[in-house]
Amino acid sequence: MQTRFDNVVRMDGTIAVEQTNKVLRNTYMMLGLTMIPTVIGAFFGMSLNFAFAAQHPFMFAIGMLAVMMGLFYGINANRDSGMGVVLLLLLTGFMGVMLGPILQVALHLRNGGEIIGLAAGGTGAIFLTLAGIATTTKKDFSFLGKFLMVGIVLLILASLANIFFQIPALALTLSAVAVLLFSGFLLFDISRIVNGGETNYVMATLSVYLDIYNIFINLLQLLMALMGERD
Repeated sequence: MQTRFDNVVRMDGTIAVEQTNKVLRNTYMMLGLTMIPTVIGAFFGMSLNFAFAAQHPFMFAIGMLAVMMGLFYGINANRDSGMGVVLLLLLTGFMGVMLGPILQVALHLRNGGEIIGLAAGGTGAIFLTLAGIATTTKKDFSFLGKFLMVGIVLLILASLANIFFQIPALALTLSAVAVLLFSGFLLFDISRIVNGGETNYVMATLSVYLDIYNIFINLLQLLMALMGERD
């Protein structure tokens, strides 16, 4: 016999599923929108002179992180308003500009355009695969959280150290580890959305965007090192 309590539970469950689907749908739509300022920023960044970054890599990295942290704070503080969307698009434009140095290096290779295309295609394939797994299985991958956080801290420390030591083999290893690590973050973040752990599409988009961005840039570095043809 069906009770009023059963109806309420069923209704609440339906509402929760609809809300989750709405957040996921809005996240994917917003993610597509963020690619526009990223591409525009990347084209602009390729025309800039990054001599200061080459001469003072540590200072450049610190400055870049400071700008990013400021925008992260602003996005989080305005996550429920239109300003959060504006700041998110501003951040993605800035991230596009910051692709300038590596794209400049890639395009100086004889097969640079092909490598960039492969990196973009590989990133897209990773995203579609992991998003499909998280969405279809609806499995909770929150158990990856602590492992991924420890991994990202170690990766940042090792990357900062390699700015001074400039060991090519270590840089290659770090790029490979980063691709795996941010693929794990991508699975973790989409799983959180699917399972109702993230209910704000602005913050969800930010998390997924950063995962994709880092997968792309590290995959590009790997492909440049392994496939790059110099004149």
